[in-house]
Amino acid sequence: MAYELTQELLDEALIIGKAATDRGTVASYIPELAKVDAEDFGICVMQKDGSMLHAGEVNQRFSIQSVSKTIVLAAAISEFGLDKVFTYVKMEPSGDSFNSILKLDLTSNLPYNPYINAGAIQITGLLSKKFKFEDLLDYSKKLCLDDEITLNLPVYESEAATGDRNRAIAYLLKSKDVLHADCDEVTDFYFKMCSLNVSAKSLAGLGAVLANGGVNPITNERLMEAETARIVTTLMFTCGTYDESGEIAVKVGIPAKSGVGGGIVLATKTGMGIGVYGPSLDKKGNSIAGIKALEYISKELHLHTFEY
Repeated sequence: MAYELTQELLDEALIIGKAATDRGTVASYIPELAKVDAEDFGICVMQKDGSMLHAGEVNQRFSIQSVSKTIVLAAAISEFGLDKVFTYVKMEPSGDSFNSILKLDLTSNLPYNPYINAGAIQITGLLSKKFKFEDLLDYSKKLCLDDEITLNLPVYESEAATGDRNRAIAYLLKSKDVLHADCDEVTDFYFKMCSLNVSAKSLAGLGAVLANGGVNPITNERLMEAETARIVTTLMFTCGTYDESGEIAVKVGIPAKSGVGGGIVLATKTGMGIGVYGPSLDKKGNSIAGIKALEYISKELHLHTFEY
């Protein structure tokens, strides 16, 4: 049985999360990401009726980073269908860091899932045959219920200047004859999708759309097929928080996708979408404040997927 979300509960979750910020560090391998305030933290919840509760820095814009992989996957499945998409990428947790090439080089020609860098680059290559970045930007605005999303140009330029590992992943995929697109064009598209400027409110909107089977909870407009939302959220649960996905599945128990910009999107079984911003990261690349706060929220509201 789920319990009712209150402002008091969200305020307490904010306190619990902020207490953990000094135990993490902001991402620095993309130089622009190192400029953010590690103590920033915010939580926004969009409920099934479209209403919102929030606490902390929920309007602060930050780069979406790997959370964009949910949007890329939804776009690919919507356009090409489940069967075709998963001939380009597998559905399995990798157990390795998000930018690892170990399994791709040694055990499989296909990336293990769409939420590691290799998988997202592969799916972006598929999308690049029919879509431009501007098309995916518009799609992102629609799914996040946020018309103010833009390209964060300084982050994009920083990613492009330091993204040689992702270029190497693209060329490795190309060498295996599984990426059928221009490597530089695909990685540029990928860098731009990771550099979308969002907020915790944006991610709460995205989470609510996914949690309601692809339907906008405010207008009741269908934005994706229910099966697409199911696939996207299932993979969030098993693969969405890097090589910490199993532990977070146990402790939080809600489908989640994180990004090294500090964002986390979650889609609950009760139809709520949760968006988090907390750029202080743990060693696996997940928001350390976000995970602590989400453990508390999940326990208090009985949101764990396998709590009956």
